[in-house]
Amino acid sequence: MHLTKFLSLCGIASRRKCVEIIKDSQIRVNGALVLEPGFRLVRSDRVSLGGRELRLSEMEKVYVMLNKPRGYVCSSADRFSEKLAVNLIKIPEVRLFSAGRLDKESEGLIIFSNDGGYVATLTHPRHGISKKYEVLTDRALGKEDVAILLSGIRDDNETLKAANISNIGVGANRYLFIMKEGRKREIRRLVAHTGAKVLHLKRIGIGTLEIGDLKAGQWRFLDKNEIASSLERD
Repeated sequence: MHLTKFLSLCGIASRRKCVEIIKDSQIRVNGALVLEPGFRLVRSDRVSLGGRELRLSEMEKVYVMLNKPRGYVCSSADRFSEKLAVNLIKIPEVRLFSAGRLDKESEGLIIFSNDGGYVATLTHPRHGISKKYEVLTDRALGKEDVAILLSGIRDDNETLKAANISNIGVGANRYLFIMKEGRKREIRRLVAHTGAKVLHLKRIGIGTLEIGDLKAGQWRFLDKNEIASSLERD
């Protein structure tokens, strides 16, 4: 296992931040300073941070559901933002990072955890975990528009597509988008391709887990059944 991945699985920080921690001369392996993020560990290696030995088995796993309000960013590395979603979660001495992201203008369900393996499973496209969004547009999407978005478009050298789109508002431009890729601002870019604009976007589900009646800005712990539900394919 690479050193960066090990630190992330220990809940120290995101992998990107762990790279900085390693290069900042904070990590020792078997007592020796290591500055290379790609350093490969073997099972017998002892890793320490600031003199404290890190062990995967000793880390208490934390799983949190947050209803992110608009105006908050999900990246804990954005030092220029005054509103970090993770700061809404008050758990002393636990470093959490998000399982995927919602852009600043979007709201809804996002999961934070210090379990790097869980986060990787939840976010990587190869696992096919569905994310569900309520989307309000400034005009109706025609049948041809929907067909195009389901078949896929090319935008900024990426292929974007929805797994399913259905109208959920009679007489309104309100849709349920089901996505499985998780690319940056994917739904907004898809809708823009049709000439329409997203007015409101809210994530309401991950896997078979639903946000329920959790209010904007509120958070709660997930139980074992809910953790499993978030990883289920539907």
